[in-house]
Amino acid sequence: MFLLSQNELFLNNSIQYFSDNFRLSSANFVKNLYIFDTTVHNSQMDSEKTKADNILIIHGPNLNLLGVREPELYGVTTLEDINRNLSKLTENTAFKLDFFQSNAESALIERIQRTLNDGTNFIIINPAAYTHTSIAMRDAIAAVKLPFIEVHLSNIYSRESFRQRSYFSDLAIGVISGLGAKGYELALKYAMTS
Repeated sequence: MFLLSQNELFLNNSIQYFSDNFRLSSANFVKNLYIFDTTVHNSQMDSEKTKADNILIIHGPNLNLLGVREPELYGVTTLEDINRNLSKLTENTAFKLDFFQSNAESALIERIQRTLNDGTNFIIINPAAYTHTSIAMRDAIAAVKLPFIEVHLSNIYSRESFRQRSYFSDLAIGVISGLGAKGYELALKYAMTS
């Protein structure tokens, strides 16, 4: 499923980039990249968009083990590599990134809640295993009313059935799944151009 309502050129260029650089056909790219435009159903999004210059990147449980944990599934890129690559994308720009990783659900919820007062105006989140279990994190992200993109390194929709349910997707402005660490970069580029 691939639905577009805005930034069509950016997404089409992304498809071409991945087709050229990763030998994926457009059909395979689309199969692995799920972007659901939910702005019509998402009361969090106003008709006037806020410039996303303070972006929070949240990494959920076990992502601190990237590069070591199941590299055949999640790749060999470490969390530090991901954060460093994202920081490079914002060099010499006005964008500020704040990275947060925790294995504790309560710490993730508290960090989301702090966005009410810290100037954050866009979130990129990989809830990891909490994607499928955390109603409390869903409630927190719904409460702060910030636009966000949900990112998954693996294609959760082609994995076990219990991993195919997300408590966040219907609130997100987009979901990127199955593109490894590049999914974070696509989410950040979207945030920087929206």
